Amino acid sequence: MSQGRTFFVMLVLTVIAAGLAGWGGVEYGLHKSVASTDLDVVLHRDLGLSSGQERKIEELESGFGKDRRALQAEMHVANRDLARVIVEEHVYGPNARRAIERFHAAMVALQEKTVRHILAMRAVLNPSQAKRFDETIKRSLGAEAP
Repeated sequence: MSQGRTFFVMLVLTVIAAGLAGWGGVEYGLHKSVASTDLDVVLHRDLGLSSGQERKIEELESGFGKDRRALQAEMHVANRDLARVIVEEHVYGPNARRAIERFHAAMVALQEKTVRHILAMRAVLNPSQAKRFDETIKRSLGAEAP
């Protein structure tokens, strides 16, 4: 095989691997969001929220849900663009970089919004509830073994 062809094949494989790694990272994050189910259970069932606290948290969750869906859609579009670039252009050029950067920007924005959302919910809690909430967060993020 010629050096040019070998380079091209390796480049395509690298771009595919990068796309799969990005996709895998998102899938891992979404699977880790099962921990958010634990957080929801603790928040809505175990903390004994007042009706006022429930209302405030529902408002926060509604707004966050819209943001999360929009950013997940943006990541999906970026991945679709990356696939198109790989199939049509067969080079790791500006369009591939742009698609990857677009994906990463949406992923970072989602993570930042998630952290802000968690902190906003925590601000609604009393000190005793916040302590239990913090323990769940530490377990969810792997800072403490279950």
